Amino acid sequence: MSKVLAQWNQLSAEEARKEILACCGSTAWARGLAARRPFDDEPSLIATSDEVWRSLATADWLEAFSQHPRIGERKAPNSALAQSLAWSEQEQARVADAAHSLQVALEEGNREYERRFNRVFIVCATGKSAAEILEILRARLRGDDVTELQQAGEEQRKITNIRLQKWLSE
Repeated sequence: MSKVLAQWNQLSAEEARKEILACCGSTAWARGLAARRPFDDEPSLIATSDEVWRSLATADWLEAFSQHPRIGERKAPNSALAQSLAWSEQEQARVADAAHSLQVALEEGNREYERRFNRVFIVCATGKSAAEILEILRARLRGDDVTELQQAGEEQRKITNIRLQKWLSE
C-alpha cells in the first residue's frame, strides 16, 4: 500500500474529503469515496472511485466539470484547488505549445461548446496534441446533449483516475 493511501485511510472523514477533492472537483464524489475507506491498494481505490462517480447525479458531475479551466487556458474558476490547477497545467502542456492558430481555434470551439451545452468542454488532455483535442471538440459539438453529457462524464472519470494515480505517487 502506498504511504499516501495509508495516511489517507487514517484521516477523519472531513479531512479525507478535503484531501481527495483535487482529484475530481465533486464534493459528493469526494465524500462518497472517503466514506468507503479503508482501501488496501490503488486498484481498489480506482474501482471504487469509478463506482462512486457513475452513481452521482448530473449536478455533481457539473460541479466537477466547473472546476476545470478551459482547454488552452491557464485560468480556472476561483473555487478550483491549487493542486487541481497544477495538474490541469500538466495535462494541457501540449496545448500551451501549439501554434497560435490552433489555440485560437480551441478558444472559438470552447465558446461554441459553452453556448451549446452550457458547461465547459471536458476532455482527458493527457498526451494529446492541440490538433487532436480540437478534432475531438469539433466531433463532440455534433452530438446531442444527453450523449455529450455521458461523454464528458467518461472523460472526467479518466481525468480523475490519472489524478488519483498522481496523488498516490506524491
